[in-house]
Amino acid sequence: MKKLKNYSGSGILKLFLLVSFIVLGNYLTKWIIAGLDFEITPADQSIAHRLIIISMIAYVILMAIPFVPGAEIGLVVMMILGPEIVPLVYLCTLASLSLSFMVGRYIPEKALINLARDLHLRRASQLGSELEKLDGQQRLKLILSRSPKKLIPVLLKYRYLALLVAINMPGNIVIGGGGGIALMAGMSRIFSAPLYLLTIAVAVAPIPLLLVLFGENFTQWPLWN
Repeated sequence: MKKLKNYSGSGILKLFLLVSFIVLGNYLTKWIIAGLDFEITPADQSIAHRLIIISMIAYVILMAIPFVPGAEIGLVVMMILGPEIVPLVYLCTLASLSLSFMVGRYIPEKALINLARDLHLRRASQLGSELEKLDGQQRLKLILSRSPKKLIPVLLKYRYLALLVAINMPGNIVIGGGGGIALMAGMSRIFSAPLYLLTIAVAVAPIPLLLVLFGENFTQWPLWN
């Protein structure tokens, strides 16, 4: 109880709102996936088209939210509609991860520092204050100087490769999922936008590419079962 009292009311409120937002995102993802579970008949074509458009808009928004498995919507849509829908899902995936990145890039750093301070994350708030006025290269040097001498410097040096692996890593939802990873990449200010876009374009290509090449046969692989 003493530790809880140390946190400011505004910090607890911000944390509560964040968790509530993530929970709502998870609920909406499950609801949309359940709504996609129907057979399309000729009479349902117009309804199906509207549902797909709404689903893709929701997909872009939900996948951009950290800790929300919005990618499942894209997978379900591709499983149901096959190779024809793959280019749209692929472009929506890029749009979602780009949205997260840009939100992270433009979140006021002062707001993040204040949140860390409200939650009594002193080291995080102090580091944020030091990084606030530095450019990308200066940030990278400072982070490297503060990092353990083994794994972290290697990950930072090959950060685009690390980003590619993280996006495709099974179970990456525990570190925020695609949206959370993209958000953190933007917040770090150590990724250039063009190279980031190129990296995620490659990172999210394997499953759409396999579906285009193998069609419905790909959905019978153990990956989908």
